[in-house]
Amino acid sequence: MGVRPNKLGNEIVMYLLKILVAILMFTPIIWILTGGFKTLTEFTTSSSILPGKATLENYAYIFKHSAIWKYMFNTLFLMAATTIGTLVSSSLVAYPLARMEFTGKKIVFSIIIATMMIPNIALIIPQYIMFGKLGWLDSYLPMIVPAWFAYPYNVFLFRQYFRSLPKELDEAAIIDGCSRRQVFFKVIVPISKPTFATIAVLSCVFWWNELTQPVFYVNSDRWRTMTMALMTSYTYTGGNTFVINWASIMAAATLMIIPPMILYLTGSQYLTGGIKTTGLK
Repeated sequence: MGVRPNKLGNEIVMYLLKILVAILMFTPIIWILTGGFKTLTEFTTSSSILPGKATLENYAYIFKHSAIWKYMFNTLFLMAATTIGTLVSSSLVAYPLARMEFTGKKIVFSIIIATMMIPNIALIIPQYIMFGKLGWLDSYLPMIVPAWFAYPYNVFLFRQYFRSLPKELDEAAIIDGCSRRQVFFKVIVPISKPTFATIAVLSCVFWWNELTQPVFYVNSDRWRTMTMALMTSYTYTGGNTFVINWASIMAAATLMIIPPMILYLTGSQYLTGGIKTTGLK
């Protein structure tokens, strides 16, 4: 039996809509990738996405006139320190909320979830004042230290996954003589790799792209991240005119896209698996 005309027409319309959405989603990325191969003049005067004559001068300009390797290292360091911190702290907070019984557990979890309703931007000024009094400004401490005290969303993801695991695992390990600490590190953690990988990928991508907090807390070039460099570094003065070198910015943005893409491609199976399993209970 053939496909009904109405059903075939609906499928064609859906595919066309999907193609249109895909084009809209990929156009900015294609613009960035091709923009890095244009001259500044062509970038600012031509409306064509493809470069008229591809050039590598923007990449040469970046590596010659900026400390891009230092900015990348700074970003990688910040990303690694915060990601490790949130994995350790959030999993440790989530474990007793998911696998242990104690008075006030539901209240504690409700408070943690309630803090997710507070916009991060609303906390910036109070945190800036507090970190300033602690002498932490112009460093990564205002970003790294809070990561070691658990983020509510990550606690929620860990708790949901831990709750999906059979309680018999804990009971069998305790009967064999394991303490709660050993149960967590030797039983729960090894079988929770998908969730750890999911949160690690999400955290890495967030801190790789983060701009607001570095701009607030970091002042010197010594601690500048890639996002800050994109905003401030790739400019020059032509005569008495201040010109933004958009072509070089596109080249630098292309370099910024590569690490998250590699991270996603290598961890995509854990990412999709971890997101599915966190909603089992």
